[in-house]
Amino acid sequence: MTGELSEKQSDLLSRFSDLPPGSRGIVWFDSCGGSVYAGLALATMLKTRGLKATGVVLGECSSAALMPFAACTRRFVTPLSTLLFHPMRWQSEEDVRLEEATEWARHFQNLETRLDRLLMHLFPISETALEAWNSPGRFVSGEEMAEAGLAELIDPFRSEECWKTVRGV
Repeated sequence: MTGELSEKQSDLLSRFSDLPPGSRGIVWFDSCGGSVYAGLALATMLKTRGLKATGVVLGECSSAALMPFAACTRRFVTPLSTLLFHPMRWQSEEDVRLEEATEWARHFQNLETRLDRLLMHLFPISETALEAWNSPGRFVSGEEMAEAGLAELIDPFRSEECWKTVRGV
């Protein structure tokens, strides 16, 4: 998963749906995120198909990309991996009436709460820790993710054995 998920959502969902249920594999992450719905759809696809994905953050795994990363059964980060946690953002490039904007605000507040609960379940992370990372938004290092017990730390620049670790050998 590279770049903005919104732009690659169709291709990624198609690739995941082509895999036999229960398949094992590695998902490589270097994504700034994108649409929260794209991230949720990818995480849902991983879980509903029973895919046993190992997630590896090569560079960045931020925003909406956190959802599919959290849905992986095993997660790896490097000391230089960067993960951005932040509150959900809404933007519209359309003219909307006040009533519609009010409904969007209600919906996004509700959705943000439910997605935070889902992240707390998938990683798992305490509400206090997630809130500290989310507000106002924080770049979390791979080392911090490993220290929090949310991912395993590998260092491909210091160990040639990390590939065996990622592959589960």
